[in-house]
Amino acid sequence: MSGAEDAVRHVPVMLPQVLDALGDVSGATIVDGTFGAGGYTRALLDRGANVIAIDRDPDAIRAGQALVAEAKGRLRLVHGAFSALDTHAGEAVDGVVLDIGVSSMQLDEAERGFSFRHDGPLDMRMAQDGLTAADVVNTFKAGDLARIFGLLGEERHAGRIARMIEKRRAARPFLRTRDLAEAIEATIGRHPKDKIHPATRSFQGLRIFVNDELGELARALFAAERALKPGGRLAVVTFHSLEDRIVKRFFADRSGRDGGSRHLPEVKVQEPTFTDIIKPVAAGEDEIAANPRARSARLRAGSRTAAGPRAADPGIFALPSLPPAGATSTR
Repeated sequence: MSGAEDAVRHVPVMLPQVLDALGDVSGATIVDGTFGAGGYTRALLDRGANVIAIDRDPDAIRAGQALVAEAKGRLRLVHGAFSALDTHAGEAVDGVVLDIGVSSMQLDEAERGFSFRHDGPLDMRMAQDGLTAADVVNTFKAGDLARIFGLLGEERHAGRIARMIEKRRAARPFLRTRDLAEAIEATIGRHPKDKIHPATRSFQGLRIFVNDELGELARALFAAERALKPGGRLAVVTFHSLEDRIVKRFFADRSGRDGGSRHLPEVKVQEPTFTDIIKPVAAGEDEIAANPRARSARLRAGSRTAAGPRAADPGIFALPSLPPAGATSTR
């Protein structure tokens, strides 16, 4: 299937709400920081926007070339991380849209190793380079694995799962998605009323860690602040409570809602860099019924003011303390 056909088939989550949050985009330059199958990009092009689309997955870039040709000069597709979207754009822009997390294309391709619905190599790398999920599972200390599963996957049995992995891999490493999923299920069991597979949260934690998704999101928000023109709109769709918390904290800090205290009048409150912050918007029941992935989706958005960008301070987010990506040690 061509990139253009795939973009038609793929319907991004909360598209009407995202377009409403961005406002009138006719003639505007918009950064789609998470191109994926091109759903947002196509909708923006249909509304007369010029789009700079970014994706770190080389498969997405290859699949999107047909849409580039169809756009006749109004779409520039960039292979890179959206955390550097201001550098990739190379100009001030009128809007930025980010759809955080794994794309449906990646989930559906067994060889990418993002899901255990179909057996595949334990990979999970969006950019297809660097540390794999198998590297993490087979070499990280049990304590580090427990932190990854517990903090990023919000798995309450993280310690049990990590200890099982440490014991099993000594005899036979984990190389396939289904092998790991079945081992996790055998370890913590499955209640008949469970709505998700017992391995879902652990897989989520692994994926977020392997791709540094929370760090990428934090850096992307700072990059959007640098890239947007006064009046430009930033719209972010998240699917995980930690992601949503990061976006919420960013807008609170940048809009002045976190600034200053009446008990500390000497503290200088910085000029807001974002205003018109919309309350979090959830997907409607009809969309959730048609696309279960939308169930956990949350949209937050705001408008850029004329104030200069602030320093990129990750401390505003209280990001989880995780093992370094290179800490591959079983001892």
